[in-house]
Amino acid sequence: MTTIRVTSTEVARRAGVSQSAVSRVFTPGASVSKTTAEKVRKAARELGYRPNVLARAMVSGKSRMIGLVVAYLENYFYPEALEKLSNALQARGYHVVVFMASQTAGNIDHVVDEILDYQVDGIIAASVALSSDLAQRCADAGVPIVFFNRTQTGEDFSSVTSDNLAGGRRVAEFLLAGGHGRIGYIAGWEGASTQRDREAGFRAGLAAAGRKLAAREVGNFVVDEARAAARRMFDRADRPDAVFVCNDHMAFAVMDVLRAELGLRVPEDVSVVGYDDVPPAAWAGYDLTTVRQRANLMVARTVDILLEQIEQPATPAQVETVDAPLILRSSARIPKGWTT
Repeated sequence: MTTIRVTSTEVARRAGVSQSAVSRVFTPGASVSKTTAEKVRKAARELGYRPNVLARAMVSGKSRMIGLVVAYLENYFYPEALEKLSNALQARGYHVVVFMASQTAGNIDHVVDEILDYQVDGIIAASVALSSDLAQRCADAGVPIVFFNRTQTGEDFSSVTSDNLAGGRRVAEFLLAGGHGRIGYIAGWEGASTQRDREAGFRAGLAAAGRKLAAREVGNFVVDEARAAARRMFDRADRPDAVFVCNDHMAFAVMDVLRAELGLRVPEDVSVVGYDDVPPAAWAGYDLTTVRQRANLMVARTVDILLEQIEQPATPAQVETVDAPLILRSSARIPKGWTT
């Protein structure tokens, strides 16, 4: 049984308008009167008409699709950010095609190469890296890229991140003010700019007070590796009395090990601070002191920058950082009189 596709000409005839009016009604951002739009949509429903998005893209040269590359979704921060990005782009007449990739630059190159085949208008790279060769290919194809929650070396890349350097430094100042004698750090994946900048800010804050890290382990943003890092760091006599964990996703695993396996009290024996302020950070079981990534602001700026570069290709790259406040909860000793 074959299905005959209804055309825009038939919709125009039933609605009593021109075919170009039908096209405007189904083109995001196009100017059309409310009366005309209502007549066209009524006729379209009666006839079962659906606009051919792919055909329109071939004619206009714009697919109104954005490729979103994300490395992993285990961390609560990314599903939430992905939803916000999708909603914000849809509100501006764009749709998101999500591509999963690992954290290694080679795999990212393969995925982005595939994205270009979909004729996307732009790319948002969420916490992934990109080789300079492929970035240049995207530029040559006229496809702008904005890095979300990650920076990329070079002047020609736009990015939006929280202020990771200031956030890390703020954590150091907070723990020092709490009178901690031995302070440790559990790092994320060392190829990530977020990891690099958070640790750099943290170390700078310690150094300003003449202090150094008492212990350092790597959790790679992976729960099992964070647990193992916590065991190595704390299952010994000279354990730290405070630890900054590079993100909340790992901090939850660290707290589980401290309390359930090693019998340590948080914060009486060990203060724990994370980074992100994902929803479980406020749960009673964790009540995690953490640095908040202001996802709404980061998403809004990412979308604004990307669409500006799509609509005005000569727009220069923009690198933006969003202030990241420290959110005080009960997982860390709060210094007397301390304010964020």
